This record gives sequence, structure tokens and C-alpha cells, in this order.
Amino acid sequence: RPEKVKSIELGYKGMISKQLFIDASYYYSWYNDFLGYVIGAELTEDSDSSLARIEQIYRVTANSENEVTTQGFSVGLSYYFKKYYALTGNYSWNILNKSDIDDPIIPAFNTPEHKFNLGISGRDIHLTVFNNTIHGLGFSVNYKWIEGFLFEGSPQFTGSIPTYDVLDAQISKHVSQIHTTFKLGAS
Repeated sequence: RPEKVKSIELGYKGMISKQLFIDASYYYSWYNDFLGYVIGAELTEDSDSSLARIEQIYRVTANSENEVTTQGFSVGLSYYFKKYYALTGNYSWNILNKSDIDDPIIPAFNTPEHKFNLGISGRDIHLTVFNNTIHGLGFSVNYKWIEGFLFEGSPQFTGSIPTYDVLDAQISKHVSQIHTTFKLGAS
């Protein structure tokens, strides 16, 4: 049967002051007929040694008989200063509520419980070099942190994703005559 989900989400998005923007939300979801996998094996007994022999291993898509719930929240802040610059950050928390530990269905939530980003950016910056003004410059630097989690796919694609972080950086130049922005970035 197809999964069915009902969710409730509460949030707020708006300016706290002329310079500070917030975007925050919380959700709670109820899944019925949650799809997952049951893994099994067909065994036969070896008459000579009385040991079991595996004939076939299988994985079957199945519905959970239990209601599965998830919940999470996120909050993001952007602080704008000196007309061209912004400090940004966000944090999110997501969890699969496991109420029935005997359920054989692999939940495959595949979402880290905690992650956050921190960044600084600038746009429409004018830079004077040797009495020449360069218009339309921009930049951004963003740090991302993601907590390790268990990725549950098919048996050959199940394993731990370690905690990792990434630093992204970018510079840009807007050329108004051709309505184009050129960007160069790296992670």
C-alpha cells in the first residue's frame, strides 16, 4: 500500500528589526503504511552435517503495521549590515520517533539529526584600486556541519555516513551592460 502522511507545521518568518530576519518552523508528521524493507533468507538443513545452508536471501518491500512519526524544527537568522553585507546562520533538528523497536521494517529516514550553516556574504560592493572603481563585486563564504547518521538503503547500500563539514567560498562580478553575473567558487 502507498504511504500516507499527515503533518502539522507551525512557523514564523519575518523581520525582528530593520536588520534582522528570522525564519523558524516546527513540524510533526504521522505516517501510516510506512514503506520499508524486510530482509530474510530461505534455509535448508544439510542432512550430513545438520547445519543450515542458505538457499536464497531476499528483500521485500513491506508496510509497517505501526504508525511511524517524525518531528523536527529549524531556525534561520540573517543579519544585514553596512548596506552590502549579511551574516547568516541556520540550524535544523530532525528525528524519527521509534516507538516500536520490534518492528522489522527498516525505516530508512536517512536524515542527520543535527546540522547547521554559518556564512557571510556581500553584494554590490564597489572597490577602488589605483583610482579606478570596480562596481558589482560580490562574495560569500559558508561553513556547513552535518552530524553523522545511518543511511539505510538496500542491504548493499546501508552504512554509516560520518560527521562531516564543508567550507564553500565564492566571488562574483556583475556586468550590468550584458545583464550577467560571473561567479567563481570552490568547496
